[in-house]
Amino acid sequence: MSSSDDADPGGAAGLTTGEVARRLGVAPTTIRSWDRRYGLGPEAHTGGRHRRWRSADVARLERMCALTATGLPPAEAARLAREEMSLRDDEPLKGDEVRRRAAPPPRPAARGHSQAGSGLRLGSVRQECKGVARAALRLDATALQQLLAGTIEEHGLVAAWTEVIMPTLQAVGRKWESSGERYVEVEHFLSWHVSGALRRSAPPDAADRPDAVTLLACVPGENHTLPLEVLAAALAERGVPVRMFGGAVPAESLVAAVRRTGPSAVCLWAQSRTTASWPLAQYVSAMEWGMRGARRRPAVLTLGPGWAGRTVPGLLPRPTGLAEAVAAVESLMPG
Repeated sequence: MSSSDDADPGGAAGLTTGEVARRLGVAPTTIRSWDRRYGLGPEAHTGGRHRRWRSADVARLERMCALTATGLPPAEAARLAREEMSLRDDEPLKGDEVRRRAAPPPRPAARGHSQAGSGLRLGSVRQECKGVARAALRLDATALQQLLAGTIEEHGLVAAWTEVIMPTLQAVGRKWESSGERYVEVEHFLSWHVSGALRRSAPPDAADRPDAVTLLACVPGENHTLPLEVLAAALAERGVPVRMFGGAVPAESLVAAVRRTGPSAVCLWAQSRTTASWPLAQYVSAMEWGMRGARRRPAVLTLGPGWAGRTVPGLLPRPTGLAEAVAAVESLMPG
């Protein structure tokens, strides 16, 4: 984790606006706008051009985020945030009165669409997860793009996916499952922006090496492409030539693609047991090409929870995570 994530806002220096933005999952321009419009800037002023935020300043902004997430207008949320923070230093008010006046306002009545303000159960995760989750719940495209790009740049694709992006996606999925049809828009919004961030972070396609191509595809009936997208980006980052075919590739099309590309490795993703086709995986692993006496076969890696719980002769052991999948593919590349 970066030093800025561990920084104490109550320390002598405080946090910069950028550091506060990453903590809260908002764009720095949003914080500056709240300062300019609603007077939510730092209480203490320091020399120089850059303003520094202390614990109380950050707490006030956190309250602003929580209130606006319930659907409260920003001006009203700012007023309540300022009043509630001032109550913390108001000695005559104690006990039930302080709790009553500092309690969250009633949630607005439903208006035919989900109110993404109840938060996500993230558990013990990196600080960046909370920022990404807040931005997704607010449907804040600018903040989400900045947070995803910054996380990938700082931690690398594998760690960013494993420790930040995937836990947040799982939390959104749990929220959706426990809330009926609510929060579907949050999952779609987050997934779309993650996909875009992965493509933007990936380097240009690696130089073609006919004997080192890796083919990535979802099995027929499987449309969960995001795990393969991050694998494609991670392999490209390591100079491995990739052919990405995406979701629900028909069996005959997959076989044709293998024949045309002659890959060293074929990675097949299945999210559920109902889509995991062991006969297809075995058929692909038995395919051959090349001149007689020097014929080659692809190594087939079955990826995703749909393949769990079964070992099939002729197939490589199933990698259980992104880092293991990347290492397995790299080990198959010719020297």
